[in-house]
Amino acid sequence: MWLALGVVLAVACVLFVARPFLRDPAPASDRLDEPGPQDEIRVALAEERDRALAALKELEFDHRTGKVSDEDYRAQVGPLRRRAAEALRALDGKRTEKEPAGAAH
Repeated sequence: MWLALGVVLAVACVLFVARPFLRDPAPASDRLDEPGPQDEIRVALAEERDRALAALKELEFDHRTGKVSDEDYRAQVGPLRRRAAEALRALDGKRTEKEPAGAAH
């Protein structure tokens, strides 16, 4: 009799503990929140910054390896630096807009 009661109690405990794993999950939604307009602008600026910096890196590498002449390098490096600086300034401006007034940098 005690053995049967122990078995019933053990089965009940196992079922109680396993209950969350046996249920069929039904999430409300697995979609992420849509980015807002400010987030889209910030992402676009970050992508522009990354493209400009990658182009500068590639130009520098090509110049060092001799694939780009000094003259071509000087003609291309200025506009690329300006593009990268503009993207960095714009991105920094978007970043400071999100900070509360009086926040330290």
